[in-house]
Amino acid sequence: MSDVESPAYVTGHGLLTGRTAVITAAAGAGIGGATARRFLEEGARVLISDAHARRLKESAAALAEEFGSARIASLPCDVTDEDQVQALFDTATGLYGGLDVVVNNAGLGGTSALVDMTDEQWSRVLDVTLNGTFRCTRAALRAMKETGAGVIVNNASVIGWRAQAGQAHYAAAKAGVMALTRCAAVEAAEYGVRVNAVSPSLAMHPHLVKVTTPELLEELTGREAFGRYAQPWEVANVIVFLASGYSSYMTGEVVSVSSQHA
Repeated sequence: MSDVESPAYVTGHGLLTGRTAVITAAAGAGIGGATARRFLEEGARVLISDAHARRLKESAAALAEEFGSARIASLPCDVTDEDQVQALFDTATGLYGGLDVVVNNAGLGGTSALVDMTDEQWSRVLDVTLNGTFRCTRAALRAMKETGAGVIVNNASVIGWRAQAGQAHYAAAKAGVMALTRCAAVEAAEYGVRVNAVSPSLAMHPHLVKVTTPELLEELTGREAFGRYAQPWEVANVIVFLASGYSSYMTGEVVSVSSQHA
């Protein structure tokens, strides 16, 4: 683990005041949860979702206590289920009367050598990480097409650019998210919708510690230019930028939140 200190937390500046947002996989202490908090701090109204209903309920309750129940709502959603995805977006437009921002954060990882990887392992990671992003992007575009505006931010990964042993399924899925982002941006431009992605490397949270060996975490941390892992809110800050008017001429971009392109 890195002993290099993280920078001070950046306070909100109202960059998303009046905007409505859907954020997937937003329960817990990872990038999704950090993004929900940052969006609320920036003035947005947020509908968070997650496949883990209990954790989602706890996260929504904690955010409601801090920011008020009027700007936070939650709905369980498994992004591999088209009916649940459509229900999520129908709920968002029903609650808020429209939809301005969608953050596709849902993803599933795992480690397996390719020669040992089962079809089920491969398909499960692809279905959550790539197909889930596709389903949510499609639903978002259908809603935003009607209003002629909107922003979609997908969560990719530096794994989509560089090779790492044991990550063939995850790397393929995240590379697919990058390609999906670029193609969706070209199609969405005529609707006035922007589509971009963030590409984080190592954003530390409790679940990552549970599923990654200390040796690998140390190795990955050592590769970073700052010699430390990112805090989830540092990735969320870039998502806020991409969701805000400050990135109004950006679309089809994959923004690295890391020094690890290769």
